[in-house]
Amino acid sequence: MLVRLMYASRAAQPADHDALLAILRQSKGNNPAQGITGLLCYSDGIFIQALEGGRGAVNRLYNRIAADPRHNDVVLLSYEEIGERRFAGWAMGQVNMSRLNPALLLKYSATAELDPYSVSGKVSLALFDELVATASIMGERA
Repeated sequence: MLVRLMYASRAAQPADHDALLAILRQSKGNNPAQGITGLLCYSDGIFIQALEGGRGAVNRLYNRIAADPRHNDVVLLSYEEIGERRFAGWAMGQVNMSRLNPALLLKYSATAELDPYSVSGKVSLALFDELVATASIMGERA
């Protein structure tokens, strides 16, 4: 059974470009063997990530992330059984937030800042879908 899990967290320490690339490389190295695909957004100390794969593999990865001291305020935004993946080609890609039009954030929240803590999980998922559709994706395809 396939599932899609979406969560938000605050970085314990700010992540620079090199740290984000290291996360993407590690994900690309580890995720295919677990059957996990997904995308990552990072802006102003906040991560939003969508993970797709088998229920057990996704749950184990989420539990590791939630226990990781590099993440604070880990919140489950969405968890659903799915018939097919949206991110099948990505071991882990990253939404390039520097190419994002701030008006897109205003469409879903009170400010032009990425803040999944102030909106519902359903709104976060809709925003994430638009981020994926309108911002370029960095990282190598699976």
